[in-house]
Amino acid sequence: MAKGAILVTGANGGLGSAIANQIAHKAELSAYHGIYAVRDAANATLLASVLKDSKAHASEIVSIELASLDNVRQVADRINAHVAAGEIPPIRALILNAGFQDFGKQTWTPDGLDTTFAANYLGHWLLTLLLLKSIDKNAGRIVLIGSQAHDPKDPRNVIGGAFADPKYHVILTDTERFEAIAKGTWSPATEDASFQGGLRRYGAAKLFLIMMQHELQARLKADPTLANISVLGVDPGTMVTGLTRLAPWFIRVLIFKIIYPFLLRVMSNSAPARPTSQSATDVLEATFGAGEGGQLPQDQYLDGRTPIQTSKEARDIEKRQLVWRETVKLVGLKEGETVLKNWS
Repeated sequence: MAKGAILVTGANGGLGSAIANQIAHKAELSAYHGIYAVRDAANATLLASVLKDSKAHASEIVSIELASLDNVRQVADRINAHVAAGEIPPIRALILNAGFQDFGKQTWTPDGLDTTFAANYLGHWLLTLLLLKSIDKNAGRIVLIGSQAHDPKDPRNVIGGAFADPKYHVILTDTERFEAIAKGTWSPATEDASFQGGLRRYGAAKLFLIMMQHELQARLKADPTLANISVLGVDPGTMVTGLTRLAPWFIRVLIFKIIYPFLLRVMSNSAPARPTSQSATDVLEATFGAGEGGQLPQDQYLDGRTPIQTSKEARDIEKRQLVWRETVKLVGLKEGETVLKNWS
């Protein structure tokens, strides 16, 4: 049997398929069992193309709709059952890569939640809590994909102008604001139908995901059975991927299909965008690399491979605990669904 399993969400996208490609073709990683989660396994053509010629890598492609809590539960139940039965090994790495940006074309889930919030944050939160049953308790790692958009004060956000108005300098204020973000009534498209409104919603979802990194790590460390599990975050930088598929022409085509690819060719590492291959290498280094002194790093956030501090809001203990409590209510988590002792 493989020495462990690696589960990657959003594995059919630009970064996701680049991660899968490196797992499948690097000798030290191909021995792991790959579980590649995509929205529609029948149409994961990009992912299938990178896996087809890797005979040494056992893998499976599974469909998951992260914006559907019922579907997340069904998929997690199946994976947990396969691990419990010994059909696949424990999960050595859970890479929360899937992302969605609406670029002003706001939509809602059947549960009445903003799709950006549900797909980037809520589904990943629930999936992680449920799969703690199957994660390697000695060396497991949970790696989430962050973004500069989580921090309105990040200098890289200036050019987009989404957070220029002082009222957007702070994302989370209280329980009512969390509910407004979850339901899509904060910075809604009815007030701002531009890409900037969509970027703010995306930034809020990524803020909650990074808050999850800090809060989950603290709760794992307090749980003797799960204390060795490491939670990390990686900002992969700006990449040319399918995340821009709903963007207006000047972003989708001019910037991401003409300008950025040109800069990547002529400027290499100094370009404002990064190749997905580089970002995939950075994510896998966080997933399997050792920290200083060979110790397993915990609750570390990296820009590529450089440790950096998350936003002031992300590090606010009271705010992250508020988000955790409200998330538990929102997903309806019940006793017995997760092995984390302090889950409520």
